[in-house]
Amino acid sequence: MNQSLRDELDFRAFIGDVKPLPRGNQADTGTPRKSPSEAQLARRESAAERLEERNFLSDDFVDLLPPFDPIEYRREGIQQGVIDKLKHGGYSVQAQLHLLRRPLAESRRVLFPFIQEAYAHDLRSVLIVHGRGRELDSPANVLRSYLAKWLSQFDEVQAYVSAQPADGGLGATWVMLRKSDRAKANNRERQQKRRG
Repeated sequence: MNQSLRDELDFRAFIGDVKPLPRGNQADTGTPRKSPSEAQLARRESAAERLEERNFLSDDFVDLLPPFDPIEYRREGIQQGVIDKLKHGGYSVQAQLHLLRRPLAESRRVLFPFIQEAYAHDLRSVLIVHGRGRELDSPANVLRSYLAKWLSQFDEVQAYVSAQPADGGLGATWVMLRKSDRAKANNRERQQKRRG
């Protein structure tokens, strides 16, 4: 008698006369429950899909910027002094986004929530590091060209300029966000306290 047959006989002797339950006498567990990690993943995916639906950044054709020209943009009403201060790193970096070597679609996907969250947290000056290519159609210059287009599509963006060499030069862009209504109310309250 081989070992596996002996083991099976020992097992049958141990458990006795056991019969499977009839099919109708089993608990109905319904649909299998998701493990917490699967549920969390599903919630994250759902949130990401909702965010992507709100993402208005255009991935249509863009005119490529010359690779060695600095970029600069300001909304009407923004003073040149603000631009000059931004250009010379006069504002502290409150948040930074690194897009180096990221594909265009991924850069578009991460830029949108970055700007939205920075604004929601009352940040005013952020730095975006994107790299710079030496050729007009290099991936880094294509991203830089799209970034200039995308930033101007945000109502929250008041201005942006290419960074100084110490902050990344043409491979980085300083962005100035407008004050949120909450930040404006806090400023008014502080000014009233000073006067009173």
